[in-house]
Amino acid sequence: MQQPMIEVNQVQRILHGAGRDLHILRDVSFAVAQGEWVALTGPSGSGKSTLLGILAGIDQPSSGSVKLDGVEISGMPEKKLARLRNEKIGIVFQSFHLIESMTAQENVEAPLYIHARRKEAVMLGEEMLARVGLSDRRHHRPFQLSGGEQQRVAIARAMVGGPCILLADEPTGNLDSATSKQVLSILQQLRAQLKLTIVMVTHDARIAALADRCLHIMDGRLGGPQFPAVLKNTPQEVPA
Repeated sequence: MQQPMIEVNQVQRILHGAGRDLHILRDVSFAVAQGEWVALTGPSGSGKSTLLGILAGIDQPSSGSVKLDGVEISGMPEKKLARLRNEKIGIVFQSFHLIESMTAQENVEAPLYIHARRKEAVMLGEEMLARVGLSDRRHHRPFQLSGGEQQRVAIARAMVGGPCILLADEPTGNLDSATSKQVLSILQQLRAQLKLTIVMVTHDARIAALADRCLHIMDGRLGGPQFPAVLKNTPQEVPA
């Protein structure tokens, strides 16, 4: 049996306050197979973004275990964790988080500056911008790009290091329906081309339906799916 790409076992996240503890996540356990697309759904404040942050190694669980591609990341030293994130994880947020003083090309190259030579970074940056259809916009700065173009740059930046996992927190939340459809189509293409494993937080039932599986979180616990989720053998059509 193939090893899961993501393994979460009895994860809890507790914030200790004056006089009371706030349980953000309660005994969360699940696994995600290589190449699988999983949607995380649930109401605001249910713990979805906290769980995504723990998968990314940005936050640490209070207890429990998280493995990415067979590597235990819970309690991993920050220096080693930063390297693992750079190699294995791409992260896309609702807000684009582009550096305004940099061009689209430079924003995409930025994660490579740690370990890649300049010539290699330029080549990989150009390749990823071509994959998201922005070769002709690579010298533009963020303020010269539309919201959809900025998110496509953010996706290219997340993918430029060749990660096996993409974590996305409401990646179409700031986009109109037509632009959302374009961005989701790009994610479907990248998944198919690169055998990418995707975990995406979403409030939209139509977007959740693109996933192979839904995990619904309520009050920090995994429950039944909010939206119908059926394993699909063929690519699904992006909602109009």
